[in-house]
Formats: sequence, C-alpha cells, structure tokens
Amino acid sequence: MDSDPLTHEIIGAAIAVSKGTRTGLLENPYETFLAHELVKRGLAIERQTAFAVEYDGVRVDIAFRPDLVVERKVIVEVKAVPKLLPVHDQQVLTYMYFSGVPKGLLLNFHAFPFTKEGIRRFVL
Repeated sequence: MDSDPLTHEIIGAAIAVSKGTRTGLLENPYETFLAHELVKRGLAIERQTAFAVEYDGVRVDIAFRPDLVVERKVIVEVKAVPKLLPVHDQQVLTYMYFSGVPKGLLLNFHAFPFTKEGIRRFVL
C-alpha cells in the first residue's frame, strides 16, 4: 500500500494538519481539519456516513459511522490518544469489512511529529 497514490495523499494531508496544529486537541477538530485539507486537494470525502448492518432479517440502520470515507476507497479513522491499541485496529477493520471499502488508515494525531507510530494502514 506504500505505493498507493490515494493513501499517500491522505497521509500527506494528515501530516500537514499535524504540523499546523501540534498535539493537544480532541479528535473532532483533527477530523474537521483533515476533511478540509483533503477537499482542498480535490478529493471527494464523506464525513460520519452511517452504514447499516443486517442479521437474520434484523437491520440496524446506523451500525457505525467512520470518521471519513475518501473517494469511496479508503476509510480514515482519526484518533487523538496517547497510544493506539488493538481495539482501534479492529474498529477500522470492522468498518472496512461491513462497508466494502477495501483500504483503511488509522491516524493518531497525538503521535507528534506524525510518525509511523501514528499511522496504521489496512487492506482487505
């Protein structure tokens, strides 16, 4: 996935936001600023889009809401935590699986400067 131009662009946008804001904010401002940066770069995004799931005829219309879906190809989950945990990975993988979006990025804006510890990539 390192050579994927779309994920490369998303990470570049996240780095720009990280450099411009430093650490200390909650997730919502980082998500908002990242969405703005992605739109500036000409990418189509959806924020907090509700996805439904169904089991045995029972439907949950709002089962989950990924932070961002970019170009309908990458789910981006924004965190602002001291350390990413396995549950965060599972969250992104679950979103990818049920939405059918093939790639995912988990971005932790409290990893400053924005290092590899703050970026996790996923492919189904």
